[in-house]
Amino acid sequence: MSEENSYPDVIFIGQPNCGKSTLFNAIAGLKADTSNFPGTSVEHTHSKVNFEGTILNIIDLPGTYSLNPSDPAEKVALVHLFHEKPDLVINVIDASILGRSLEFTLELIELGYPMIIVLNMVDMAEKKGMEIDTTRLEKILGVPVIPTVATRGRGIKELLDATLQGLEKGLTVSPIKWSKDVEQRIEELMDLLPDDFPIVSNKRFTTIHMIEANKLFFDDVLKDINPPLKMALDRVRNDLESLHNAPAYEVISAERHHLALKIFEDCCRVFRGKRISFEERVDDVIMHPFFGYVILLAVFCGFFFIIFKVGSPLEELLLGPLTSLRHSLSQSLGTGVLFYLIDGLLAGIGGGVAIVLPYFLPLIFLMSFLEDVGYLARAGFLMDTFMHKIGLHGKSISPFILGFGCNVPAIVSTRTLESRRDRVITSLLIPFIPCSARTTIILALVAFYLGPLWALGFYVFNILLIAVLGRVITFFFRTPSPGLILEIPSLKMPSLKNMLKKTYFQVKSFIKFAWPILIAGSIVLGFLQFLHFDRFINLILSPLVEKGLGLPRELGVTLVFGFLRKELSLVMMLQALDVSYKDVMTVITKEQLIVFTVFINFFIPCLSTVAIIWKEIGKRVALISVGLNTGVAILLSLIARLILGK
Repeated sequence: MSEENSYPDVIFIGQPNCGKSTLFNAIAGLKADTSNFPGTSVEHTHSKVNFEGTILNIIDLPGTYSLNPSDPAEKVALVHLFHEKPDLVINVIDASILGRSLEFTLELIELGYPMIIVLNMVDMAEKKGMEIDTTRLEKILGVPVIPTVATRGRGIKELLDATLQGLEKGLTVSPIKWSKDVEQRIEELMDLLPDDFPIVSNKRFTTIHMIEANKLFFDDVLKDINPPLKMALDRVRNDLESLHNAPAYEVISAERHHLALKIFEDCCRVFRGKRISFEERVDDVIMHPFFGYVILLAVFCGFFFIIFKVGSPLEELLLGPLTSLRHSLSQSLGTGVLFYLIDGLLAGIGGGVAIVLPYFLPLIFLMSFLEDVGYLARAGFLMDTFMHKIGLHGKSISPFILGFGCNVPAIVSTRTLESRRDRVITSLLIPFIPCSARTTIILALVAFYLGPLWALGFYVFNILLIAVLGRVITFFFRTPSPGLILEIPSLKMPSLKNMLKKTYFQVKSFIKFAWPILIAGSIVLGFLQFLHFDRFINLILSPLVEKGLGLPRELGVTLVFGFLRKELSLVMMLQALDVSYKDVMTVITKEQLIVFTVFINFFIPCLSTVAIIWKEIGKRVALISVGLNTGVAILLSLIARLILGK
């Protein structure tokens, strides 16, 4: 065993919105890394943590409601859980919805793995008037129970202490018995499992999931089942269905549900009073059928203006030294190849520091705030009606919101959509959402030169365009979209520390992946300018760029490089026009600036987005996406030029 694999694996698992990742980040700090499960694009976060001399390999699995999921992304994560048995499982529970959360906990206990339960958000439970007897809960479940408030670091030391004790002494987990008739059928089927049967974790867990899941995780297992065992399985299912007048899988689910509620009643007392009324009153306002949309619009406008008010002065402050440095280099180095390469290097570095980051930083920070406070889920609920208008439902709003950060994870997150119809439609619409790169272009060009109201109007038009395209695309699909069940998390005060960590990880990702492309692209353009090869590219594209769009011919090359990263179009626009940022409006008109921004914003998605659509949805959909974006970009740019009279 390698040294890297010799550390004990501690897995964090829990339902969505339980605060699991916040707890993980509080423990892992800034050392966490994100990677894909082998052979997939499903991400998980992991980190090595040294606590009192013991190094733990902690892994944060994607949130899931069940060990028998329908979501392919959850399924991949749980295959990892089953095939690479962890040394310890930490089940994170939202204490404020304890009764509902315990159903998943009971399913984890059936695995028989060493386990610790974390009652997170106990402060929210207290605000709801809940008094949880953790000692009683620990005794009933037979596993350690640690109360925590991850956003404040409360209980983390106790959790790590319990983790070390559990790893050193071992934790024995015993299943909790169900009603007599169900137990009898489970034991009957367990006795019939042959020795060479592919057991998952233990015989009891395997038997229960054979009864309740004949089409999900146990597909391969049930495919090769021998005839006598198949007959016994059918008989057990029929017996349960006859006794309970319900499908067998519902009988198993009902057993967990009833047991979870009984445990909740045994260890928790709820005092209803004025303590929860304030949150309810706030929710009544922000989810109101009229005022909710007014607040949503106000939040969106405030979000936009804060980013602009923070980014614009920072941009001006940082661009000054960069412009001076490039001017002095042009005087000292002349116009040789060295000047073009160094100038390209400075343009790439400076573009990332002075143009992209001033807007990217507040954008990511505010997105983290809205997510942590619980507002994004409420925005999804409010937008459900709008989504139905374009032939989808509110569950698609989550990928759309992710798209404002980056289109790539947004495409991946369409796996949560049950139907391929919704996945295809959502994946075709996501590239029209202004990601952080395109937001930077809108703010750095339109808002900076023409004013924030122009940029806001650009955003509003973008949303209306998505609605129109959604209606057009859904016209080609006859099957309707399935329904939606959306869980709304509790409103809570966000943790500044957690928000800063999320911002740090996003900026780290930009520096690691996007910035090198900006720098390399700028250097390549500098070299092409030295060879005058950029003129050849511009000549080829001049019928579209110069004749069609009415833009300077020099901007043709920026369209080619913009396919790699959208920010590259902005950085290279200055380089191609050979002008400083402050002097852009001396070489192009206001109308040309708008047409250029329209084209870049709706043009072919970046290379990473096209690649992920190709991988996730298929080659045909990826090519349709490229054609759709290109056609819309050209059409809207021509219309913009016609309206503006340029």
